Amino acid sequence: MAKYLFTFLFIFLLSFAGIIAATQKHDKHRHSGFSEAECPGACTYRCSKTAYKKPCMFFCQKCCFKCRCVPPGTYGNKQVCPCYNNWKTKRGGPKCP
Repeated sequence: MAKYLFTFLFIFLLSFAGIIAATQKHDKHRHSGFSEAECPGACTYRCSKTAYKKPCMFFCQKCCFKCRCVPPGTYGNKQVCPCYNNWKTKRGGPKCP
């Protein structure tokens, strides 16, 4: 009887752990699908190495609110976010940092 109980508990715990693992979000490398509340955090990292923090944060957040995407890293990688990459100024320069 104890053997069956142990086997049942083991299978139950294993199944429960699998369900938990399957339902957890893996946001470690997420860069798209942001809500407006998540944009400041993503932009803080994106602008962390620039000497021009205020303008970088202003334009990064403006782009994030519109595109719901911030490229990974502190520089480059804009091809990952087409909207972020393709939004240009009137002069044709990049709008998003």
